[in-house]
Amino acid sequence: MAAATLNAASNGLNQICDLENDRLNKPLRPLPSGDLSWLEAVFFTSSLYVVSILLVAWINAQVLVIYLIAAVATYLYSAPPFRLKSRTFLSNFTIALIRGNLLKVAGWAAVASVLTTLEPWFIGSIFMLFLMGATTTKDFADIQGDLAAGCLTLPVRYGAIASARLISPFFVLPWALLPLGVWMRQLTGNPTFISALGAAMLLWGMYVVYLINRDPTSMVSQGENHPSWRQMYWMMMTGHIGLGVIYLIH
Repeated sequence: MAAATLNAASNGLNQICDLENDRLNKPLRPLPSGDLSWLEAVFFTSSLYVVSILLVAWINAQVLVIYLIAAVATYLYSAPPFRLKSRTFLSNFTIALIRGNLLKVAGWAAVASVLTTLEPWFIGSIFMLFLMGATTTKDFADIQGDLAAGCLTLPVRYGAIASARLISPFFVLPWALLPLGVWMRQLTGNPTFISALGAAMLLWGMYVVYLINRDPTSMVSQGENHPSWRQMYWMMMTGHIGLGVIYLIH
């Protein structure tokens, strides 16, 4: 619940700071369409940030600190003068750090210390590497608005074709770390199931790479519902649920 609330808060902040971008990219969203006023958006977003922190404040200090770091990172990503979103590689790194690494580590910290073992950080690094490339799938359709606003995303800086090739390895290689983690004894879940999940995700990633590269320029006009964008979310959720189930039944 806290993760979903913080995600909603960060999306709200991003849309407040991206109002000019969205007038071109997403004109039907609440702010550019006029369905929501700027003050209403600020109040709603601020409330979500407070609620997300309150939801974890009672768990333990480690979870609280991780969420505070994540909340600050979402502000640095969207808001001026930092506006890390406008900086090509820092943009992807920030999203990957929050949603890929820290989210998994925070979940682990809710039941065990993350200061005495590398395991949660190893798991988080897999999803972080995945999102380092996969998060770019949302940027292809926003080239026009991002270019006008000075946000140098990968597609803006390098074009659709080169960006598609740059992000392709991130859909495949991170999942090889699952069986590698078993072999290195860094992952304590069921070794057979973890390796099988890694193999399945690796093959799935290869399919998404095919979707991205068969016609990269088509993603520019597909909007935010391009198949690779949806596949990215399905992959991430399957990885979450798969590892969660494997560790529960071990």
